[in-house]
Amino acid sequence: MDKKALLSLTPEELKAELSAYPAFRAKQIFSWLHKGKDFDEMTNLPAAMRQTLKESYTAQPVSLLTEKVSQLDGTRKLLYALEDGNCVEGVLMHYHHGYTLCLSTQVGCRMGCAFSASTLNGCVRNLSSAEMLGQVHCANRLIDGDRISNIVLMGSGEPLDNYDETVRFLRMVSHDEGLNIGLRHISLSTCGLVPRMRRFAEEGLPVTLSLSLHAPNDTIRRQLMPIANTYAMDDVLDACRYYIEKTGRRVIFEYALVDKLNSLPCHADELASRLRGMQCHVNVIPLNSVEEKALRGADEKAIRAFMGELENRHISVTRRREMGDDIDGACGQLRRHYLNDREEQPT
Repeated sequence: MDKKALLSLTPEELKAELSAYPAFRAKQIFSWLHKGKDFDEMTNLPAAMRQTLKESYTAQPVSLLTEKVSQLDGTRKLLYALEDGNCVEGVLMHYHHGYTLCLSTQVGCRMGCAFSASTLNGCVRNLSSAEMLGQVHCANRLIDGDRISNIVLMGSGEPLDNYDETVRFLRMVSHDEGLNIGLRHISLSTCGLVPRMRRFAEEGLPVTLSLSLHAPNDTIRRQLMPIANTYAMDDVLDACRYYIEKTGRRVIFEYALVDKLNSLPCHADELASRLRGMQCHVNVIPLNSVEEKALRGADEKAIRAFMGELENRHISVTRRREMGDDIDGACGQLRRHYLNDREEQPT
């Protein structure tokens, strides 16, 4: 029998689930759960109650399988084990303003972006909100005495393809009785699922929307992102404008520079013409190499020229800080190598 994960329940839902116990017990358990504790660590609960809970429920559905620490900047690439034997990864980064965690929303991804290792085996399944929260708790345990202050939903998976659980996660992670991470400190990355972008704009969640754009027009975007065959760039940008209108938040456009394909000054000029007048920012990404993909990143000269052209056209642009380059920093690479190694081990 699959055990129910209590971590995804609101205080009210938890009280109803544990209605056989006094109401104050649900409040105690909620507090322990959102400190990242397992049942055995809930020391103000009777031992018999802890044992009963363990038989029917899961407290922390995610555990740390392995980690790699960058010798360059201290970035940690984390591989998490899930209770069904699957694994997902995350990245823990330390900036001057605190710790940021990049977490996953799916096991794998079905969007098929040409530059992502996460898509190589497709999407195995969606993660639950409890499994997303569990990634935060695992990371917090690694920085004892401090805590995660910023979250980016940019790991494996398309968050809006797992819409309901992603929204529940956002409401839970910002709950004032839980981790209480402000939604304005959370970014959600999407490849451009237009109807769900518009639906998400109506949720009243002031997170930063990051759109994986990576091209100045539909022709180039279709070569990099299969989703562009379903949603035209004009429709995607209109959905971004709608999000800005509903939330008052600017949109971040993620743009990975591929040698000659999308990285020439003429591409920057075309991109600027599409974004003119929009409350937005372009985050230029030097492309991480993925050995299974035949794409090369643009060189340093091309990166500077591209950014310079955007700046000349009065488009806000910065270069993403490159972190974890020596530890399979690109999304999906650590999980991919772990799965390959496991397959090669003799049985």
